[in-house]
Amino acid sequence: MKKGKVDVLLGLQWGDEGKGKVVDVLTPQYDVVARFQGGPNAGHTLEFEGQKYVLRSIPSGIFQGGKVNIIGNGVVLAPDLFMSEAKELAKSGHDLRERLRISKKAHLIMPTHRLLDKAYEIQKGKNKVGTTGKGIGPTYTDKISRNGLRVGDILDGFEEKYKAHKQRHLDMLKALNFDDFEGFEAVEAQWMEGIAYMKQFQFIDSEHEINSLLREGKSILCEGAQGTMLDVDFGSYPFVTSSNTICAGACTGLGIGPNKIGEVYGIMKAYCTRVGAGPFPTELFDETGKIIRDLGHEYGAVTGRERRCGWIDLVALRYAIQVNGVTQLIMMKSDVLDGFKTIKACVAYKQNGVQIDHFPYDIEHGIEPVYVEMEGWQIDMTSFTSEEQFPEAFSNYVKFLEEQLETPISIISIGPDRDQTIIRNSES
Repeated sequence: MKKGKVDVLLGLQWGDEGKGKVVDVLTPQYDVVARFQGGPNAGHTLEFEGQKYVLRSIPSGIFQGGKVNIIGNGVVLAPDLFMSEAKELAKSGHDLRERLRISKKAHLIMPTHRLLDKAYEIQKGKNKVGTTGKGIGPTYTDKISRNGLRVGDILDGFEEKYKAHKQRHLDMLKALNFDDFEGFEAVEAQWMEGIAYMKQFQFIDSEHEINSLLREGKSILCEGAQGTMLDVDFGSYPFVTSSNTICAGACTGLGIGPNKIGEVYGIMKAYCTRVGAGPFPTELFDETGKIIRDLGHEYGAVTGRERRCGWIDLVALRYAIQVNGVTQLIMMKSDVLDGFKTIKACVAYKQNGVQIDHFPYDIEHGIEPVYVEMEGWQIDMTSFTSEEQFPEAFSNYVKFLEEQLETPISIISIGPDRDQTIIRNSES
């Protein structure tokens, strides 16, 4: 029997690493692309043939021919936002109805989840997490407390189930003294329209379908959202997302056994960014941070929020590689550093005056980055087509990172377009 394979692609930092582009580049090698966690708070940006697309819930493999794309059970889905996204893609010539399948076990983000998100943030005051307000956290909370509404519920007695869940949320909002319902009826009407729209798509038992595809010898690429440092267990808690963003999340978010996983592609930027509140040891508050933000267009694809920027953090990356079992690294946005005379990399932390090289329980207090400085390459690499063209200083930076991280860097991105991608070490 021909045996299929499952590879996983995920972010190693605080999200926004460029996963969408990489999935799009790698998809030709796979039969299926499956999204395993997260919600529409994460935007994956893809650029090719002069067009720019932002995907929020739909897997990034939908632009590649007739590939099967699956939204897994670990995803939380907002019907109104899904409808808007799918219609935009259809308008640009990418009709998804034949190629996209949705797990019946994926949970639905209700309009009242967004109100709860807002109410909880108000209640936290200065300790707020800085959510995107999309209702992701409250939806996962309902899931864990066994109160969730799922895609499969659309097929049986949906209106009754919806009303019961909505009333429960309204009672919770009342207890939180929340009374800002402005525009709610319009949002709810759009949401219900989204529910009707979703019925055009195949609802599947994704765990059965994926394992069946594997038995047929198909290859599957699992796509994660956000990044490792936002994982609910291993990230910078409580400033994290509400799901498991690490490799193990692909198993629980799709119903795949861990023995099926082969390559684990870890994506990182040549520097670091973070959106929202939370600790960020290498954050730059000076002109350098602003230059990186402007050159890298570091603004949220979905929210438009400014991303905080800093030098690459190898302590956090080593940790992320470890908890994910990363086999290959992919470095994005190398071109953003093209103009710098000096490049810095954090190789250790000083915690309360003591130097450590591991990622500690608390990175919010008493952490000071220890940097190594390297010579910049100061050459525009955006038109390069092979690694033989890389300037020596950049090759040295790549070699230094591989030695520090003990993992090969197999792909390097030198610009936003699909074509601005250098594949290295192809023999491995």
